[in-house]
Amino acid sequence: MYVCLCNAVTDSQIRQAVHGGATRMCDLRRELGIASDCGKCACMANQIRKDAQIELSSCSVARNAA
Repeated sequence: MYVCLCNAVTDSQIRQAVHGGATRMCDLRRELGIASDCGKCACMANQIRKDAQIELSSCSVARNAA
């Protein structure tokens, strides 16, 4: 789904950026342009970022346990 309409950024792109090393909103802003225009997407983008980081850490914990 589109999260940032101003820059046509999707939730998938945010997740990919997090998996690629973007850990902060400023990283997403620099890489994708999130929240750089009207800013209405900032809360949703931040939540998706947090969720993606949790998913990423859960995957690495599962890999280490195996």
